[in-house]
Amino acid sequence: MRERDEPQVIGRRVQQLRTQQGLTQRQLAEPAYTPAYISTLEAGRVRASDEALHHIAGRLGVAFEELAVGRPAHLATDLRLRLTEAQRVLADGRAEDAAEQYTALLAEAELHDLPAEQAAALLGLGECALETGELDLARGHFERAEERQAGESLPVRVPAVRGRAVSHYLAGELRYAVYLLESTLDELNRGGLHDPDALLLLYASVIGPYMDMGAHARAAQAAEFALALAPQAGDPALIARMHRSVARTLLAEGRVAEADASLAKAAELYRRLRLRTELANCHWMRGYVCAQDGELDRAEDELRQALAMLSQTRAALYRSQAAVELADVLHRRGKSAEAAELLRGVLGGLSSERGAVHAAAAHRLLGIIAEDTRDTEAAEEHYVRALSLLERAGAAGDLADLCRLLGDLLRRTGRTEAALDAYRTGLGHRTAPGTTTLGPAPAQPPL
Repeated sequence: MRERDEPQVIGRRVQQLRTQQGLTQRQLAEPAYTPAYISTLEAGRVRASDEALHHIAGRLGVAFEELAVGRPAHLATDLRLRLTEAQRVLADGRAEDAAEQYTALLAEAELHDLPAEQAAALLGLGECALETGELDLARGHFERAEERQAGESLPVRVPAVRGRAVSHYLAGELRYAVYLLESTLDELNRGGLHDPDALLLLYASVIGPYMDMGAHARAAQAAEFALALAPQAGDPALIARMHRSVARTLLAEGRVAEADASLAKAAELYRRLRLRTELANCHWMRGYVCAQDGELDRAEDELRQALAMLSQTRAALYRSQAAVELADVLHRRGKSAEAAELLRGVLGGLSSERGAVHAAAAHRLLGIIAEDTRDTEAAEEHYVRALSLLERAGAAGDLADLCRLLGDLLRRTGRTEAALDAYRTGLGHRTAPGTTTLGPAPAQPPL
């Protein structure tokens, strides 16, 4: 709770409440205090003790907090109830509606100086912005949430750190995103802060950046850890609704502590529902591994499952990532027309500032499909556009392969010097499979 208001402010508040209830100073004072003391307090000439304010609050029928800092009774609990409602709306995929609710809740939490509730509203706004692809806005919300949580333990701050990392990742800043996620994982595991939910969130989030940087071994290990840590909830949405209903009943009966406990359970379940996006990424990773092992039918099943899960959450950028991987498998299975259609749909929502790596992957595969049909002009155009996007994002793991494809195409069409230039560019970005220039892997959790 924030520091108490000044005596003059508290005095005016006591006088206003006493007058509203038609009480005299004597009625308010008895039996523990004198009318003169109440008069002095109302005039702001004495700093009332906690004991005196508790007595006066009891006589006025209000909470101690309302006298001390002007905060209405049960305000924080009511805000938490409404925050879980906003979480539910976001979990249903209505990001714009949820953002409106979170904005109003943030303003109210700031008005009454409730930092924990401010942080929760900012985290919600950040998640809404990620869903709608407003990456700069999302990053700003997550940074502000971290500021509000400066005095909290690392597991409490993990959602804000993860949100900031994902914002950088989706903007194409892969190395910094991995740095944020790995350093946080390392600090958690080496420091013995083995919070399963925090670890799940981080491991699931680092898979995408690992893959785009060519660190396939680390991505596979992160996926294994995430799936091992995944929560086991039968129907989290149903259970969360039950906890919210219980909280309303308890609050109406004045059982605030129990209501808060129910709300905490509801909030946790809604947070787990948000993890559908992260767990879909795990299915995407499994599909990728199956594809690398030549199990294309199983890879297609896993990737279709990932795409279906992501379509339900309206997570456009994540959905694009899974769609590109699925298109690759479809192409390898001889379903090139379906693959091309899927890729063209992906490119409609991406740009160099938003999903650059995924857009590059889509152009690369469209180039390969064009080559299959002997349309070398279209293939070259797709390769060049992919190369430009990857150079901007610094995705070294994919650049070498793309330069080889472009070089081979140029050589076949008789442009030897241009082909040599492409090969030289690729050699400058060459990395061994499954490695990057990243440092040592973070410490592992005790599963």
